[in-house]
Amino acid sequence: MKYHRINKELFIHNRKNFAGRMASGALAVFNSNDIVTTSADSTKPFKQHTDILWLSGVDQEESILVLFPDCHDEKHREMLFLKETNEHIAIWEGEKLTKEAAYETSGIRTVYWLDQFETILKKLMSEANAVYINQNEHLRANTEAQNREDRWIEWCQKEYRGHTYLRSNPLLHDLRSVKHDLEIELMQNACNITEKGFRRILNFIKPGVMEFEIEAELWHEFIRNRSDGFAYTPIIGSGRNACVLHYIENNQECKDGDVILMDFGAGYANYASDMTRCVPVNGRFTDRQKAVYNAVNHVKKEAAKLLIPGKTLTEYHKEVGHLMEEQLVNLGLITMDDIKNQNPDWPAYKKYFMHGTSHYIGLDTHDYGSWVEPIKAGNVFTVEPGIYILEENLGIRLEDDYVITDNGQVNLMGNIPIEAEEIEALMNA
Repeated sequence: MKYHRINKELFIHNRKNFAGRMASGALAVFNSNDIVTTSADSTKPFKQHTDILWLSGVDQEESILVLFPDCHDEKHREMLFLKETNEHIAIWEGEKLTKEAAYETSGIRTVYWLDQFETILKKLMSEANAVYINQNEHLRANTEAQNREDRWIEWCQKEYRGHTYLRSNPLLHDLRSVKHDLEIELMQNACNITEKGFRRILNFIKPGVMEFEIEAELWHEFIRNRSDGFAYTPIIGSGRNACVLHYIENNQECKDGDVILMDFGAGYANYASDMTRCVPVNGRFTDRQKAVYNAVNHVKKEAAKLLIPGKTLTEYHKEVGHLMEEQLVNLGLITMDDIKNQNPDWPAYKKYFMHGTSHYIGLDTHDYGSWVEPIKAGNVFTVEPGIYILEENLGIRLEDDYVITDNGQVNLMGNIPIEAEEIEALMNA
């Protein structure tokens, strides 16, 4: 890992909160992600499962966390099981966590090697009356491929048929959505690295530059600042490509007169940032481009003010829709008659703004959080309205990350240039 070690108090706090929600006499098991193979003997870079990471800080494959708050043996109330390290592994793969390092990382004192897991679990299961299993229940999850967690659940339910099985994920959705101050610091660091990347490319962009060259400049700046790299696959779409919502080919030339939509964010310590900015290839917006840009920026500013504790995301998105209607009418893209005669299930503004405005962000770019419960202080959301005019080869989206507080919102990207005039001045400095 490139990032500095995280204060273990964060993970101690997270485990305490999770354990406090567990049913009496139950234990919970969390597995690391698999190392994903590609072909031959190649693998993708390891990406830890965010649940075991949030609870323990362990950023290593073949790891298991067990929580059993009511266990009679106090040392078995929280345990880590890790791949045993040795000199051979250290030479060929790099050092793995020792038991001492695992404690310094997680705050968990009881650490066993992985080959002891089944023996110790059998003893624990004789005492436990229920087991929390951790399936991926995210609304947007693709669960076609079986992972380490799935295989363990299948094995456990076969071996221990008589136990009651409970779900960890609803608890995690609630708990993980409210960020600890230490998490906010990590996310702010990710946003600060994103700012460095954005400022770097403003003087780099010019007619003739390739979209992938911009991506390369960002990657360089992120890695040199201890980032994990891109928090998600970056979108660098110039001209008509900016109207493709998830354009990731990034293989076209940026041409004079076009606007580039860039949706990217640095990851730091596995926490994500998520930003979108749009800049003119030649350093100057046309009057029409600036009008659309300013309309989106207006909606973004006003939308952020609507994210307050107690409001539901459904209510919020309806309010943002009304903000966008006004701007689209002003731009001559829709009429009041269009609004009057619209289909309530697909309002008129959706022709030019077809996606949602906000999503939770944290360890995952589309992080855990309820879409039906009211917004809470400590939630962190993106705010990302856009207008996409295919017939004009113009797509504008602007996005920042906001922490919700009882006294308003804190923009973690407040120092990143966003005003049209500021962008032009920096590009022509």
